[in-house]
Formats: sequence, C-alpha cells, structure tokens
Amino acid sequence: MQTLLLKSTTATYLVGALLYLYFIVTLKERGARLGRMFLLIGVVMHLFGFGMRFAEAGHTPITNLFESLSFFALVIVGAFLATELRYNLRVLGAFVAPLAFLFSLLSAFQKSELQSLNPALNSSWLPVHVIVLFIAYAFFAVQFAAGIMYLMQERQLKGKHLGAIFKRLPSLDVLDDINYRCLTIGFPLLTIGIITGSVWAQDAWGTYWSWDPKETASLATWLVYAALLHGRLTVGWRGRKAAIVAIVGFLLVVFTFLGINLLPAGKHTYASIAR
Repeated sequence: MQTLLLKSTTATYLVGALLYLYFIVTLKERGARLGRMFLLIGVVMHLFGFGMRFAEAGHTPITNLFESLSFFALVIVGAFLATELRYNLRVLGAFVAPLAFLFSLLSAFQKSELQSLNPALNSSWLPVHVIVLFIAYAFFAVQFAAGIMYLMQERQLKGKHLGAIFKRLPSLDVLDDINYRCLTIGFPLLTIGIITGSVWAQDAWGTYWSWDPKETASLATWLVYAALLHGRLTVGWRGRKAAIVAIVGFLLVVFTFLGINLLPAGKHTYASIAR
C-alpha cells in the first residue's frame, strides 16, 4: 500500500507540472491555482506514504535509490511551495514542478521492496545527515530553476526582442534575489550535512574522511557553493555569473546524488540505478 501511494505521487506531480506549464503558456491564473493544489495533494500523499513506510521498515526510509529519489521529489516540491509563498511567483512552478516530477518518475522505476538495513546505515545520524542534505539540495534545485529563468530573461532583454516569454518571467532582480535566498538556506544545510556525515563516518568506519567518491564529489559541490557565496558577499557576484554558477552547482548535486552510482562501488553506494 505504501509503495503504491508513493508511486502515485508521480502522477499527481505530473498533473501539477502540466498545469503550471499551462499557466505559463496561457497566463490563466486558474492553471497556477490548480497546479499548486495538485502539488499540495501530492505532498500530503507523499508524507502519508513515507509515514507508512517508516512504520513498516522501523527506520527512516531514505536508504535506497527508490526512497531517496522519491524523497528528493518531495522536498523539491516543499522548497518550491515555500519559495512561491515568499515571492508569490507562480511562474516558477513551470520550471520546478517538472523537475520534481522527473525525480519522482525515476523513483518509480527503481526496486521498491523493503530491504534489511545495511549495518553502516543503522545509526541515529541517518535522518539528520540525509534529510538535512536533501533539503539543501531541494533549495539548490529551486535556485537552479531561477538561474535558468534568469538567463532566459537576460537573453530577451539583451537581444531587445521581447517575446512572449518576457511577459511571463519576473524581473532579473527578483530572480537574482531568489538565487541568493536559496543559497543562504542551502549552503549552511549542505555544510551541516557534510559535518554530520563526517561524524557518522567516524562512528561507522573509524575515520572522518576517506576520500570516498561521494565524499569527494560532496566536497567539490561544497566548494562551488562556497565560492558563489564568497563571491556574492565580497566581490559583488550578481546576475548572470551567479546564475551560471548556481546551474553548475546543481548539476554537481545531481552527479553527487546519482552519478556516483554509475562509478565503481564505494562506501556510500548502497544501490545502483535500475537498468
């Protein structure tokens, strides 16, 4: 039942994404309102499904690729809804909701059977480390979408060819502010996630850092976002440069999360992408 419920959220997120895309094409408010409603329904279903899975598994259900991809979709929707509430920016849903649907769809193709917990994962650090990281990743996903929107809007303005998309996107200042706000939320959480992971590694393997592929990729991701934050605070990185770095940073996030599973097994690889 819980597996069916979790997989059903994929259809709900698809409908939400299509309604937001309908909104950006037609600018009819009804599309955005219905899109938000379906995403909210999906979040409720998702939380209920994870609650059922937690009760059945006896541990936080974010320990394999099915659970992780599904949870990532959930927190992306949550981060988007929080951002939309803050900025009243409905058009953002046309860029973020499809991303959440994509990760939810990927999860639906993974093996969903409950498995015995790997001894290294049997720790109270599991929910702290993983949930904090995924929330950081979710705000980076929103930042990524804002970066895409920024580059599209900037191209319209520089080309002095203000097409239909120009009327649908917010100002460059608003998009740059979203970039910064998501960074100030995501970067501290990413830092906490890496620190808690190091402490957990000491408990599990007797070392804080072992240059495991996922650890190395996480460090590279942290350095990109640290450089972006440092650049914004000290040398005035704004606009296009910040948008591009945000896009690169999220691509690194996806590689750290999924791409590592395509490499030879490391300490952090507990599941491979379904083939």
